[in-house]
This record gives sequence, structure tokens and C-alpha cells, in this order.
Amino acid sequence: MLTTRFVDGAPCWIDVAAPDPEGAASFYRALFGWSYRSAGPEGGGYGFLERAGRIVAGCAPLTGDRGPAAWTVYFRSSDADATAEAVRRARGSVPAPPVTVGEQGRSAVLADQMGASFGVWQPGKREGLESAGEAGSLCWAELYTPDIARAAAFYHTVLGWETSAVSFPGGVYTSVSPQGTGEEGAFGGMVPLADDPVEAAENRPHWLPYIGAEDPDAVAARAAELGGRVRMPPTSIPGVGRLARLEDPYGARFAVLRATRGRPDVRRAAVRGRGAGRHHRGRRAGSAGPGPPLRGPALMPR
Repeated sequence: MLTTRFVDGAPCWIDVAAPDPEGAASFYRALFGWSYRSAGPEGGGYGFLERAGRIVAGCAPLTGDRGPAAWTVYFRSSDADATAEAVRRARGSVPAPPVTVGEQGRSAVLADQMGASFGVWQPGKREGLESAGEAGSLCWAELYTPDIARAAAFYHTVLGWETSAVSFPGGVYTSVSPQGTGEEGAFGGMVPLADDPVEAAENRPHWLPYIGAEDPDAVAARAAELGGRVRMPPTSIPGVGRLARLEDPYGARFAVLRATRGRPDVRRAAVRGRGAGRHHRGRRAGSAGPGPPLRGPALMPR
């Protein structure tokens, strides 16, 4: 599960890149109650989205040819340079090489073999998000990819991830966890693009962050009122909870999830919430364009 007790390979930061950061901040303020705080003159327009005074995400300006608006999920690495080199050797790409900002740490934006962008963060003084695994913060992350086995091998090589096959009626879901943490450390999953009718139409490999929500129906309705789009309407999953997949007014994709009280198996949430879509059958595994070079936790003066 996701917590702020970060280990190597675990999600430790998310940020949204938008052509209008102030407009994006306004949207998420109205949607989740997040406040916005600028990183200051040295931040290059970067800012922090906070809930109850704790950082839950970053917000970056999208300029030039940096691709469409998008959310980026960052994973912790003890050596960002080594991870970037591992990505190159594994035939991924390094759109934004590792950079150092003060004593906070090092950050990079990378992409896997299929083109899905993700980030890595090597912590210095800054560990990562200040809230995770609860309402109003990151609670799950999911990769949509054309090849589960290939993606699993890639991320095992560059981040040390372990995968496990979670069976459910009609198929198998591939969950992922940091090395040595077992199923208790699962923070996300992988889904075949072709098997999901919502994602298959655009056929764009990407990572999708899930934000915890007490009332996904209200969040989905409010997102539409604010100029966003409901990509998958709120759907209830027995024993898991209720979820919806959304898009902000600038095209950045995200999802919301209210887990069933008790000990829900969140790993099943995304794959079983696809309505009439096909599921990931019988496979067992062993984004948007890049953002500005100075992205993520690197720009974090307090």
C-alpha cells in the first residue's frame, strides 16, 4: 500500500504539467480542496498543491514542445543517474536527464520502451510527498501498456520491481511492488491497453495516478462542471470500492477511488472497474510527453 514511508522503487511524488498552471491549480482547488503555493522565483513557475498544509502534488508550467498536459508519477531511486543509465541500456529513453537543485535531491523524467513517461526522485533533504494513501492524496498508480511482459521486465531491470498475478473472475491483474516488500508493498498495477475500451481508442501508453476520494460521484460531477471530462463514470466494485477516471480541462488524466472500509484489495479496483470492457486474461508477468527538465520534488524550498 502507499504511504509516506518511501522505499526505493515506490511512488514518492506526482505532478501535473499544464499550459496554465494557475488555471489547473484553480480546477484542483475546486475539485479536491487543494491549495496552491509557489516554489518562488527560483522555481521556474513550479508550485505545490497542498491539502491541510501537506504537499500532495506538484504543478508545473507546460511550455514549448513538451507534449500534452499530463500527470507524471515519480518513483524513488537511491541513484537517479544509475537509474537513467539503466533505462538507456533497457532501450527506454531519457527525455529529461537527472538534475540537482540545492540539497533537495536529484530528479529526472524517463520513458519506458513503449513510450510511457515516468519520473525518478533521488532524495536529499526532501523525501517526497507529505501525504499519501488517504483521501485527497495519491493512493494507487497504474500503467497502461501494449505489452505487460515487456513492461514488467523493463521496470524490474530499472527499478527492481516485483510483480504478482492477482486472479479475479474473468482474468488476471498484474500488481507491482518494490523489491522485497511482497504483496503488502503493492502500490499499483499494469493493464494491457488493448483490453481497456476507454484507453484503447487513443492507444497511448501512460501512467495514471489515482487520488483517494470520499465521494467519487460528487468528484466526477464536479469535474464535469469545472470543464473537465468523465472518461469512465463512477463504478462500484464489490469488496474494493468505487472509482472513476477523469480528465482535467487541459487534458491531464487521473482517477479517483474510494476504497471499501476495512481491508479492501485495492489491487483489484482498477482492473475490475472497467464496466463492459475486456479484462487482462491469462497473462502473468515475471503518458504524455516529457515535462520541463526541472520538475518534481527537486524544486522544493520550504
